[in-house]
Amino acid sequence: MNTSPDYRNFYYPPGGILIWIIILVELLTFGAALVGLAVVSREDPASYHRSRLLLHPFYGALNTVFLLTSGYFMAMSVHWAKQNRWKKSAKQIPWALLGGFLFVVLKSVEYYEKWVAGLTLGYDTFFNFYWLLTGFHVVHVLIGLGILAGMYAGIKRKGEAFQLTDLEAGAHFWHMVDLIWLLLFPMLYLIL
Repeated sequence: MNTSPDYRNFYYPPGGILIWIIILVELLTFGAALVGLAVVSREDPASYHRSRLLLHPFYGALNTVFLLTSGYFMAMSVHWAKQNRWKKSAKQIPWALLGGFLFVVLKSVEYYEKWVAGLTLGYDTFFNFYWLLTGFHVVHVLIGLGILAGMYAGIKRKGEAFQLTDLEAGAHFWHMVDLIWLLLFPMLYLIL
């Protein structure tokens, strides 16, 4: 049985304080970049709008579905772990991994299309933001996939001895990746 401490106060939130500090720093970083995008786009809104129209909202929407579905399976993994049903918890993680993997595959297709069309870093200010923001996000997705794979291996190896706080921390990181995409998708694909 999982014997991790059950501290229910501000200093010991689910997953531990460190993951929440990381999430806060990441959200502030992406938030500042998105504010920068919004401010700079006001200097030449027509140019930003033309560049945004070169993106495929369908790709962005499908990637949103992939990440939200993946996040659902990660939430279900935590749900089953809290009920001490670790085998059911472990069965959810491959589905979460699949959603993240599909996100990376589709984002790679989109990157390839942009690259071939010459819409690379340096093409214009909009695409500078696009490549930097989505590229930094993809790095977070890849890190998250590594975390999820590590948690899956840990649960399979340790079973009930796996720490719920570790699973919660990994799930919180993964949900942060979802949240960041939910901010990037409309700002890059729909609004400007």
